[in-house]
Amino acid sequence: MAHKHALHSDGHRLRIKEKFKHQGLEAFHDYEVIELLLTYCIARKDVKPAAKKILKHFSSIREVFDAPLEELKQIDEIGEHSALLIKLIRASCDYYLRAAIIRRDVVSSPQGLINYLRASMGPLHDEQFRVVYLNAKNELLYDEIIQEGTIDQTAVYPRKIVERALGAGAVSIILVHNHPSGDPTPSAHDTRLTESLVNATKLLSICVHDHIIVGSKGYYSFAENNRL
Repeated sequence: MAHKHALHSDGHRLRIKEKFKHQGLEAFHDYEVIELLLTYCIARKDVKPAAKKILKHFSSIREVFDAPLEELKQIDEIGEHSALLIKLIRASCDYYLRAAIIRRDVVSSPQGLINYLRASMGPLHDEQFRVVYLNAKNELLYDEIIQEGTIDQTAVYPRKIVERALGAGAVSIILVHNHPSGDPTPSAHDTRLTESLVNATKLLSICVHDHIIVGSKGYYSFAENNRL
């Protein structure tokens, strides 16, 4: 009986892999995406019930991928190996989007940068302030997390940003932070912080090209709205 169940499971695993091979994820239900992933971590077992239970627990497939590793590991149906695979795929998406903007003028064509920032910062549950350092061609040198937690003017030091920029050979920067609420609309505090950093860096010949606020509902660009 157990052998028969294993054969049925193997057949189903083969069918879902063939479905992906020929139709892609567009033909999948959300639980089937999770199910396909689990077949690479959980051997010889029907993982459809587990996939449905995981999706129900996290409400959406996006929540599954954005969940912290420790939270994923606490779900019995996932386990450490499956949790690591889910986070690896999530991190690989960020890595892919970042690679797409290397050696490109992100000021003239900012959409790639915005896609990367939204993917990596939009789902965060806490505030994060990041600086993107650019060379003379407006190409990405690197990006750095300056502050995590509550963002205020006393926590984001212009001197530190300028020192890092000069050390990297950057001539300009893009400021970025996220709104965990999902709404990227800038607050009065965001405006004051932007003005403070633009004025401070200008004195040391570092240009602030933009301040981008990202959230799950979209993004806001100070440059696009002529507020720099």
